[in-house]
Amino acid sequence: MKKSLLALGLALLCSGVAQAAEKPVIRLGARVFTEQTVLAALTAQYLDSKGYEVKVTGGLGSNLARSAHETGQLDMLWEYTGVSLVSYNHIDEKLDSAATYARVKELDAKKGLVWLAPSRFSNTYALALPQEIADKYPQVNTISQLNKVLMDEPDKDHILALDTEFANRSDGLVGLTKKYDLKFTRKDIRQMDSGLVYTALRNGQVFTGLVYTTDGRLNAFHLKLLADDLGYFPDYTAAPVVRQDFLAKHPDLEAQLKPLAELLDDATMRELNAKVDVEHQSPNAVAAEFLKAHPINAENTPEKP
Repeated sequence: MKKSLLALGLALLCSGVAQAAEKPVIRLGARVFTEQTVLAALTAQYLDSKGYEVKVTGGLGSNLARSAHETGQLDMLWEYTGVSLVSYNHIDEKLDSAATYARVKELDAKKGLVWLAPSRFSNTYALALPQEIADKYPQVNTISQLNKVLMDEPDKDHILALDTEFANRSDGLVGLTKKYDLKFTRKDIRQMDSGLVYTALRNGQVFTGLVYTTDGRLNAFHLKLLADDLGYFPDYTAAPVVRQDFLAKHPDLEAQLKPLAELLDDATMRELNAKVDVEHQSPNAVAAEFLKAHPINAENTPEKP
């Protein structure tokens, strides 16, 4: 009897070890900024509940992350359509959201990368006004309307704060100025770290500033986004991108990730990013709280909290 029980115990132990060994490992990359860290935490915890072992490599630069993905050192990244279109595939054509997604899906497929169902948020650029300026100029809701103020008040200081990279890119400030015929003078431009742009806006030190549309500080600092009425800024819809060879071995991943992506819209990402950047919560804690409040059922559809 004891021998039978011992044999059964060993059999169960061996079975458990075999099951653990069969647990698929997915190598997930994340870039260095807050939103990518939050997305990685959400994805890791969610996929862990689906039976994957997720190994996260964070703090990656954009080019390094892409290179690691293309060469098979990473299995998955949350990527942005505009980044792939402009930076990696060198397409300058202005496309809408659906066309951008379709184009990068086609182009990246040739490199062994599969774009899965996209999220509902786009972390693109925008110009924003501090609350005091927004209250003083309630008629300014678009970049074109901002430019009218610049033209009507040529003798006033209208300081624009923006990060150094955007200020010096041909598809950055130069292109934006040309598109809208912006009347900023050389003395109006202030280049600084992107984080300091938000501080300058919050403190009312500048007239307007370049921001990201899902940044958590937009709501916390009461900043007003101006509509890109002439459509200059590219679409930066985020989506999970997986290597074709990994997806071929684990085809269920596509259906599993779709409902998670569909939970994430602009307002949700601003809220999650704010919990990290403004409230100083850890990304893992923020992810755990969100997934608890938004369970996804066995049919892979989001449940209402």
